[in-house]
Amino acid sequence: MYNKEMLESMAKVAANRAANTDFEPRRMTAEEKETLLATYHPDYKEHEFRILSVGPNKGGKVPTELSALLQAHSRIRDVKLDLNDPAYDVDVLIIGGGGAGAAAAIEANEAGANVLVVTKLRMGDANTMMAEGGIQAADKPNDSPAIHYVDAFGGGHFAAIPELLYKLVNEAPGAIKWLSDLGVEFDKTPDGTMVTTHGGGTSRKRMHAAKDYSGAEIMRTLRDEVLNRQIPVADFTAAIELIKDENGRASGAVLMNMETGELLVAKAKTVIIATGGAGRLHYQGFPTSNHYGATADGLILGYRAGAELLYADTLQYHPTGAAYPEQIFGALVTEKVRSLGAKLVNVNGEVFMHPLETRDVSAASIIRECSDRGNGVHTDDGVGVWLDTPMIERKGGEGTIEKRIPAMLRMFAKYGIDIRKEPILVYPTLHYQNGGLKIRADGQTNVENLYVAGEAVGGIHGRNRLMGNSLLDIIVFGRNAGVNAAAKAKETTVGALNLDHVAAFEKELADAGIETDLVSPKLLPTYTHGNPKFEAK
Repeated sequence: MYNKEMLESMAKVAANRAANTDFEPRRMTAEEKETLLATYHPDYKEHEFRILSVGPNKGGKVPTELSALLQAHSRIRDVKLDLNDPAYDVDVLIIGGGGAGAAAAIEANEAGANVLVVTKLRMGDANTMMAEGGIQAADKPNDSPAIHYVDAFGGGHFAAIPELLYKLVNEAPGAIKWLSDLGVEFDKTPDGTMVTTHGGGTSRKRMHAAKDYSGAEIMRTLRDEVLNRQIPVADFTAAIELIKDENGRASGAVLMNMETGELLVAKAKTVIIATGGAGRLHYQGFPTSNHYGATADGLILGYRAGAELLYADTLQYHPTGAAYPEQIFGALVTEKVRSLGAKLVNVNGEVFMHPLETRDVSAASIIRECSDRGNGVHTDDGVGVWLDTPMIERKGGEGTIEKRIPAMLRMFAKYGIDIRKEPILVYPTLHYQNGGLKIRADGQTNVENLYVAGEAVGGIHGRNRLMGNSLLDIIVFGRNAGVNAAAKAKETTVGALNLDHVAAFEKELADAGIETDLVSPKLLPTYTHGNPKFEAK
């Protein structure tokens, strides 16, 4: 199963394990981090980005793959639609059925709004479901939202929008209680105290988890609540264009049945975009930990309607994506593995960095180790470094892995790898969209009545996100968008519907001399025979 180089390297890892378990490399200085990121992090590769020629962020840079979709044609540019005969007429239209969309739906319904959730796959097919490590909240006596704020602000390179981050950390304890009251089974001690651990960049143990399937447990609970409330959900129904009214307000969307191709009109007083991330665009050819539908749809819909983007040039490459075996290439290996004691080790069996640096620093360190330093471990299909999982049970005792990270144990066991006895090979994987649509603290964009929640938002985390703050932001800002969109709906009378912004955008493309055969949003990735593992065209 392993090639010769891998076996020889594994022997060195095993020989050094006892010494490495107690060895704690120093953390990097701020200057060292800046130099490392500028040299090795994918966000700093200028040739991988393009300058936008049209739209509200004209002159700004975005990843090449995103640029092509932002400056593509609308799927309905040559289609005649009767906007006066909507298939749906609701107060709040929610686009996306992940954690943020579900949280928004619950709160909007609680506020008395008539809600519709549309999702291009199924309710719960989302990155939320795939999140593993946990959710942050400063709810222990030695912690506070202020300390949480400092950790997250620094971890995001001091670029977070202050009022958004303030909201995130201050509403975190309430979010945990809300989830717990709904039925989320967080890890607890026998006396009922919630178990908390560290994450990269955290100065306190504030990570709440449900073993290593935290996102799945949260999504299960939210989905059940949506269904129990009998909130209408249109599965396999994609939003392919926003609709505005004569006053320029977001007032619905053009929907497409993903199975039949039928187009439908949904009229709404307010709209919430909760479409998640962009991993399936495979920026720079990276593999991804994202679910199948993560193709940046919300960014395209919002942008074409006039909503501004913020930090769209920043992505998070999770430092530990599976690099072997190829069947799970890019799959997430939760940061919780490192918080429990596993360390990153190179081909020579050496621990080369502190295990809990921030994600961008960790990813850049691994890329450096595998490139310039030549200390990567080569498989038949790629390269990576070891994450020495047997260290966990040396430190925490036998049974720790099965108790705390059972999903990891099962994922690798399918391929004959016992992570209690063997290290696993990892390399950075495209994980999170740091940037997105710009919102105010109430969740609304610069387009009136258009709200955004979850990974489609830019500015909450700055230019890098700490572990556990994404599951937190889908709850805090999902609930926020639901409450505020429902309130705004009560005072809104929708004017005559139109798609004038689509025609205006097409004119911008023509005036800018942009010639393309692409239409957007992409909706689903396509995979070629040339690189079937992850390349999207």
